[in-house]
Amino acid sequence: MIDFAPGMRTIIRDEEWMVKKIETNSLGNKTLYCIGVSPLVKDRESIFLADLEEVQIVDPAEVKLVADSSPFYKRALLYLESQWRQQIPTDTNLHIGHQAAMDLMPYQLDPAKLSLQRPRQRILIADTVGLGKTLEAGILMSELIARGKGKRILVVTVKSMMTQFQKEMWNRFTIPLVRLDSNRIQKIRASLPSIYNPFFYYDKTIVSIDTLKRDVEYRTHLENAYWDIIVIDEAQNVAERGDHQAQRSRLAKLLADRSDTMIMLSATPHDGRAKSFASLMNMLDPTAIADPQNYTPEDIKGLCIRRFKKDVKDQVSGSFLERTITLERCRASAQEEYAFDIFTEMQLEMDLGKTKGTGQLFKTSLEKSLFSSPAACIKSIEARLRKLYKKYTADDIKDICLLEELKFALEVITPAGFTRYQKLTKCYGKLQKKWKHIVKRIGVFHAERLH
Repeated sequence: MIDFAPGMRTIIRDEEWMVKKIETNSLGNKTLYCIGVSPLVKDRESIFLADLEEVQIVDPAEVKLVADSSPFYKRALLYLESQWRQQIPTDTNLHIGHQAAMDLMPYQLDPAKLSLQRPRQRILIADTVGLGKTLEAGILMSELIARGKGKRILVVTVKSMMTQFQKEMWNRFTIPLVRLDSNRIQKIRASLPSIYNPFFYYDKTIVSIDTLKRDVEYRTHLENAYWDIIVIDEAQNVAERGDHQAQRSRLAKLLADRSDTMIMLSATPHDGRAKSFASLMNMLDPTAIADPQNYTPEDIKGLCIRRFKKDVKDQVSGSFLERTITLERCRASAQEEYAFDIFTEMQLEMDLGKTKGTGQLFKTSLEKSLFSSPAACIKSIEARLRKLYKKYTADDIKDICLLEELKFALEVITPAGFTRYQKLTKCYGKLQKKWKHIVKRIGVFHAERLH
């Protein structure tokens, strides 16, 4: 009987495998956990029953040494170089992330440096908009891949950001992410046995959070899947809000246990509620915060990094342009004043019966849309009217007539009577003249240089 040992090379089914682990089953036979070595099965993991397979041991003593006849031993040197490049870094230094196709800023290396100093890389990158959170995540992911800790990657983001995130990872870091949506997952499931987990089909994927949050359809598969790296973009969407736990929050909690490495990205991680932000920190480290209502920055040290443009201004050498803000005023037209008077005097019956300001909240949102544009306000009114018409008639509740009256007053407002629009077009016309003047001056400058 063969005495198997971890690290042993074997030939099974005409391919070479390295034994990683040996177990003895209930019948007293050996179960071999192997990883592929030969090109056809390289890096693929398989399990073999030694009593059912023809296992041939590769004896190191039978290895034949072949002399390198290439000029200046080029083949041997190339082999040694390839082996050296495959060595996994064991220190906390950056080896590859800073070499990506990007204009690197020193501060963008900080999240990777901070994470690599910890046993598990779990961090919330909460830099403000424009500092490059996606690039910072890519740097850390590249370092983990180089260390053999990034074979399986799952990126969860909102649908509108999937394409951009996918392009950034490929163009800058050559990290290929396969885009999964409901249709593609269904096709995978249709082509596989019913017991097969579709999330094992691809190693590196990007998927919309709204696709994954379907508890009934995907929960079992997610519970039985595991990734080396999980990235959650726009992480503020998965924080707990009050006593109600949304589907997105439940999904994030489930994924938090599916990987040793979790990278969260958010430009607005804190909504002013201590408990909401604590829920994100507890996803990264369940032992970080004991009391979600009472904690200090020391409790989350190493789990969150947040910088504003003023914090890194000295590192960007003028890359951030100063924003100039001017206040423009315009006088409302008669049509706008008439519509606003109707809105001011309007008292909705459904709102008067509401408690805790629920009705007032609708009128506030209506006011915001009114000051945005007549079209936006009309859209809000139509949405409310559709709900009312399902339950009432115009004779049952006066809200319908009031909203119809406001809608009619808004429809009367023409583009000429929409003063904010007219002011905007004038400001745009002034900017357009300035740009034409600048472009003309640049053209003259080039012509003079050529002359």
